[in-house]
Amino acid sequence: MKKSKKILWQILHWFIIIIFLIQIVYGMVQTFFILIPEGSLPGPLLGRSIEIPYELMVTRRLYAIETWIAIAGLVIYLVISYRPQIHMALKKEEKLKEKSGVVEEEN
Repeated sequence: MKKSKKILWQILHWFIIIIFLIQIVYGMVQTFFILIPEGSLPGPLLGRSIEIPYELMVTRRLYAIETWIAIAGLVIYLVISYRPQIHMALKKEEKLKEKSGVVEEEN
């Protein structure tokens, strides 16, 4: 029973990560390849942003915000999920610095 619970949690964990990644890719595709002004190449607008209709700019910005929220959500989820491993890695790095005699300056 214990092993099956662990497998279910792993499946849920990877499902959450995959959903975040799909959302990030979807938002980027919408922003840079689907919602483009007529006669423009796909990609960032740069200087052409003053020439596009207001509705298109607002739509692109909303997709960009949605993408940034998904990126932030993924980062927060990964930090919470892998906190013990990150904490151990930081402690290990700190011990190595202490052993080598490297002292950081405090500002």
